[in-house]
Amino acid sequence: MSYGVSAALQAAVYQHLLADTALGALVGGAIYDAVPPGALPVTYVSLGQEDVRDRSDKTGKGALHIFTISVVSSVAGFAGAKAVAAALSDALIDAPLTLSRGVLVSLTFDRARARRAGDGDMRRIDLTFRARVDDQ
Repeated sequence: MSYGVSAALQAAVYQHLLADTALGALVGGAIYDAVPPGALPVTYVSLGQEDVRDRSDKTGKGALHIFTISVVSSVAGFAGAKAVAAALSDALIDAPLTLSRGVLVSLTFDRARARRAGDGDMRRIDLTFRARVDDQ
């Protein structure tokens, strides 16, 4: 197994989301690797946790990256957050990401969870994706 592709995958996902016009129309540049301190936009996207499993075989090193990206919103109701989540999902599924290390074999949607957060005044949707990578 190699965890070596992890940083390259995260950077490619982040850059791809920043460049996506549909997502940008909904959140502007409010896409964060690390949520900044201070006042935040009413709706933003944040890269989250990652689990990685070995998928090496006789042909080479590989890994399955299971990662979460969250949509967080203080707008009443879930409709706005779900629109952002849909745009995010559309942007990533089968995205042709070029990595600085390794090769992306596939990128698929796994699941999502929508819920109220904080004191109930926040909405949060966690989208989980699966990326299969080869470390060449």
